[in-house]
Amino acid sequence: MLRIVLFLATNIAVIAVVSIIMAVLGIDSQSTTGLLIMCGLFGMIGSIISLLLSKPIAKRSTKTQLIENPANETERWLVDTVRRLSDKAGIGMPDVGVFPSAQPNAFATGWNKNKALVAVSSGIVTHMSRDELEAVLAHEIGHVANGDMVTLALIQGVVNTFVMFFARIAAGFINQVVFKSEERGGMAYFAIVIVLQIVFGILASVIVAWFSRHREFKADEAGARLASKAGMIGALERLKVTANAPEQMPEQMQAFAIAEGKKEGFNLKAMFASHPPLDVRIAALKNNAY
Repeated sequence: MLRIVLFLATNIAVIAVVSIIMAVLGIDSQSTTGLLIMCGLFGMIGSIISLLLSKPIAKRSTKTQLIENPANETERWLVDTVRRLSDKAGIGMPDVGVFPSAQPNAFATGWNKNKALVAVSSGIVTHMSRDELEAVLAHEIGHVANGDMVTLALIQGVVNTFVMFFARIAAGFINQVVFKSEERGGMAYFAIVIVLQIVFGILASVIVAWFSRHREFKADEAGARLASKAGMIGALERLKVTANAPEQMPEQMQAFAIAEGKKEGFNLKAMFASHPPLDVRIAALKNNAY
């Protein structure tokens, strides 16, 4: 219920901000230029808000508990390792947390590379060796140091902009040809917009998925450089063993995890996957020297 309230509140806030900006600037949303500006504001503001809220959303959705005062040797090791790796990568010390999950996984998120969050599952702590776990932490630090969260949010904002824009342009054309209406409005127009946004959104997600896969290779390279190549390969090999575990990350966090986990039901094609196949990632590491 809280998530629904937050979603509605966020959308109302975005609509209010966009409406005020367009009214102040005197922009007519019925014109093509005004429509593009409106879609740009909606697309970018929504992505920026999602980015700014990424840490609290990640902590709540994964039930991550921050390690503020290490209670045991393992927690001390996690904090000390993240501190050492972040210093080596030249970023500020991230928050460190553990989330309850039997599936070995980890993620990093945050709007600022100096105020990020790195979290590991309880399962990865028990299933991986220290060298492998260090490489996983280095992989996540690599995401932070590379600014992947910010870049992904910007790409998503641009994609959202053009999905909204072209859906409305196409809907206006269909509305004009089929229903003989020159205005962007009415039930038929908005129904067409919704359908086209879904279709264009699915197609545009290929772009976002491509970037997500690309950044995984870069984060693997960072893991090999900051920790060790053998540890990074060993960690990916270990993930292969547990790739069919029934438990997986929440959908909104899968793009930020080191592995997607098992896909239930219909499997999307490789072009829509947020992560490359583990065998491909391992081969890429083996073919490069660090």
